[in-house]
Amino acid sequence: MVRARPRPWPQRAGPGVNARGAGSGRRGSRTAGKTPGLVLSRDSRFLVGVWPALKLTPAEARCFVHCALLLAQPAPDLAAALAHLGYVQIDPINVCGRMHDLILRNRVVAYREGDLMRHLHGEPAAPLAAAARTAFEHHLPSQQNILVAFPIEAWPHPHAANRARAGRAGTWSGRLDARQRRLAERILGEITARGPLCSDDIDDDQRDHPGWGTSASLAKTTLRKLFFHGRVLIARRINQRRYYDLPERVLPAATLAAPKPTARESTRWFATLKLRQRRLASLKRDELRAIDDLVQPIAIEDCGQHYCLSSDRLLLLSSIEIPGSKQGNFPPRPSAPLDPLIYDRRLTARLCNLDYTWEVYTPPAPWRNFPSTPHEPTPDNPDRTRVSCLRLSRTLPAGPRSRRPAPRRPPDSPAPAGRAPDQKTTMGSRPH
Repeated sequence: MVRARPRPWPQRAGPGVNARGAGSGRRGSRTAGKTPGLVLSRDSRFLVGVWPALKLTPAEARCFVHCALLLAQPAPDLAAALAHLGYVQIDPINVCGRMHDLILRNRVVAYREGDLMRHLHGEPAAPLAAAARTAFEHHLPSQQNILVAFPIEAWPHPHAANRARAGRAGTWSGRLDARQRRLAERILGEITARGPLCSDDIDDDQRDHPGWGTSASLAKTTLRKLFFHGRVLIARRINQRRYYDLPERVLPAATLAAPKPTARESTRWFATLKLRQRRLASLKRDELRAIDDLVQPIAIEDCGQHYCLSSDRLLLLSSIEIPGSKQGNFPPRPSAPLDPLIYDRRLTARLCNLDYTWEVYTPPAPWRNFPSTPHEPTPDNPDRTRVSCLRLSRTLPAGPRSRRPAPRRPPDSPAPAGRAPDQKTTMGSRPH
């Protein structure tokens, strides 16, 4: 990791002047009294206090993100990495490594396959006691329903999303239907009496149709919805099979007794979480309004306005000071398909000069590469590389059957792993 060299911020930032002395283009900005470098700007009918924008080249921005995402210097342990990133996305599918293992192996000293599950739950034969737990599994509080590992302090914030899911229609995560309500009472009673259970432990032969053109046991779909609603939590996994228990037997008592956050506090937490996870990202207007006092604007050449956490300013400035010949001098390493470094496809294309497509859940006709052809020059720019990675969970049928459309995804089911929560394009993995 580059040793940060403190660089004094300007004691007074004139109207529309950024940290490098270049005009920001904002007319009517003014310096904020006692806070050096802080600019108040009227933007789209609301007043927001932000630091003046720093102008970066793509190479400088790439160097900063690489360092800020723990790739230059890994965290000493998994708890530190999880606290830094805010969460790690979980995916049990294993083709050349599971998503969470690939993400963490580059960011935690001496990380071994399966360490995240051991950190969350302990060993399968000796699960952690509730008082000893420092992290838990749950879904991001958004309609994409992405499963992640959270540090324990995140517990109060998904509650509003849990309640919302329990109140809206949906075959995957929505409210329980009549059959599921009847079975849920029996399941909760058995868990109370017997301890952690998986769907196979429930003596019930009813079937259900959760979507994706498949069927599952009613016990499995009911347990999944109870988990989405926060009424049970994953207590342990055995060969990726989930065993659920009551929240009071999974999490520490102090965590469960934590004060309920206000809607504003949770909105602020979620917006901050986005920057903790990616370290450099664009923000929507309501996100910026919620955390305007915590962000540093960054103007990247030909890439528009982005933001990082103001707590990363020192690292940001040290990245700027690295000689240009060393800014891209990072060793290649295998990456997860949704690694935070490459999560935003548009930003990845600009910073890394990489046209990156993950053609998962895509019919065969539009495929550009099969099964994977990294570093293929694009037709319009031979100096630009294109990576197309596929992750197939089932064998494709042969002949005319291969033109059949993919199974319909329930609207409330998890978005395909290649879909980012706030954009419509898909992404994949590359060596970085």
